[in-house]
Amino acid sequence: MDSYNTFNEILVTLFNDIMHIEEKAVITEEFKDITNNDMHVIEAIGLEGGRNMSSVAKDLSVTVGTLTIAVNNLVKKSYVRRNRSEKDRRVVLISLTAKGKSAYLHHKKFHDEMIKATLEGLNLEETEVLVKALSNLCTFFKTYQNK
Repeated sequence: MDSYNTFNEILVTLFNDIMHIEEKAVITEEFKDITNNDMHVIEAIGLEGGRNMSSVAKDLSVTVGTLTIAVNNLVKKSYVRRNRSEKDRRVVLISLTAKGKSAYLHHKKFHDEMIKATLEGLNLEETEVLVKALSNLCTFFKTYQNK
């Protein structure tokens, strides 16, 4: 099989498996009450917290309405809290609770292990080529999404 076909097969397999594999690795007994999508909302809110809904929605490429539904569920499950901004009381900021931070760190650990496994055995030049190739793929997706 040539490189093109091999690469195509690898990408198709990754796209088909990554969400399923990530869900199995991330949604453990401790975090069984949330979905993989919830975990990505938690990731987007981040540890710094105090983010407004619009910026988190933009990071996730979803509408504020879609994010509101997810955040409502995460608030009910005690992963996220809402607070009014001290500077502008009209603005609602979202942040992670201790439980949300624990979920965030659990998810981060999976990503760290995934990156470590990906880069294992690669030298600096090979790592730079891989980063360039994946950056090109990201650019393609962003461009394709905007068509």
